[in-house]
Amino acid sequence: MAESKNIDPLTVEGFGKEWAAFDQTEFAGEPYRRAFESYFSVFPFDDLPTGSEGFDLGCGSGRWAAGVAPKVGFLHCIDPAREALAVAKRRLADTPNVDFHLASVSDIPLDDGSQDFGYSLGVLHHIPDTAQAMADCVRKLKPGAPFLVYLYYAMENRPAWFRGIWRTTDVVRKVVCRLPFGARKAVTSVMAGLVYWPLARVSLMVENSGRNPSVIPLSGYRHLGFYAMRTDALDRFGTRLEQRFTRPQIEKMMEAAGLENIRFRETDPFWVAVGYRRDGSDGA
Repeated sequence: MAESKNIDPLTVEGFGKEWAAFDQTEFAGEPYRRAFESYFSVFPFDDLPTGSEGFDLGCGSGRWAAGVAPKVGFLHCIDPAREALAVAKRRLADTPNVDFHLASVSDIPLDDGSQDFGYSLGVLHHIPDTAQAMADCVRKLKPGAPFLVYLYYAMENRPAWFRGIWRTTDVVRKVVCRLPFGARKAVTSVMAGLVYWPLARVSLMVENSGRNPSVIPLSGYRHLGFYAMRTDALDRFGTRLEQRFTRPQIEKMMEAAGLENIRFRETDPFWVAVGYRRDGSDGA
C-alpha cells in the first residue's frame, strides 16, 4: 500500500484488530437484515445497470459487502488495514464477484470515472480530512453514479441533555482508546453489557408498549443482538479519531465533492445519505 497522508495509522491499526476480534460471523439473520436495510434503504439498487461495478471503501470485515455482492455485477473491497482485509477475504471466499485491495482512500486503485456505484459506511469520519476523502471516492464514479455514505451525526437533532451525555462519553472514549487492545476489548465489552444492553432492552419495551423509543440513548440497538453491541462499543470507544457532522455540513461536503440530488435517510442511523455524481464534476 502506498503511503498516504490522509490516514491515521493508529486508527487503522485499531480497526484491523477490531475486525480480527469481531469478524462478524455471528452478525447474521434478522439482526443483520435489519441493519443492512437501515443503511441501504436510500440506495438505488434497482436503478444500477446490468453488470454494475462498484466499490466498498473501508470494507472492514466485509459485512456489508456480503449483502451487496449478490445484488451487483462486481464489487471492489478496499481497506487500508491488512488484518481487516484478511477477515473480509475469508468471509467472502465463496463470493466470485469480489476483489480485494489493500489501499487507503487517497490511493484507490480504480480508474477515475470507472465505477457504477460506491459506498462508504462509518469510515470517512475516521479519516483526518473527511471532505477530501469523499472527493477521492466520488472521483472514481461515472457521471450519474450513486455514492452512499454514513457519517456520525453531531446530534444537532437531539435535546441538550442528550448532547451532554455524548460529551461525557467522548471523554471516556479518549481514555479507553489509548488502552492496549486487549484492555480496550474487555472494557468495551463490559460497557456493552452494562450500558448498551439495558438501554436497548428498555427501548424495546417502550416500543412494544406503543410509545416512541427514539428519545432513549442507544435505542437503535433494540432489535440487535449483544454481538453487535460489543462490536459497536469497541468501534465507538476504541477509536482514536472520530469526527461528527451536522446534516447541513454533510450535504455541503457532498455537493463540494461533486454530488447532486442528495437524499438523506430521515430516521436513525444518522446520517445516511446518497448522492449522484454530477456530470462534468471532477470529484473535488
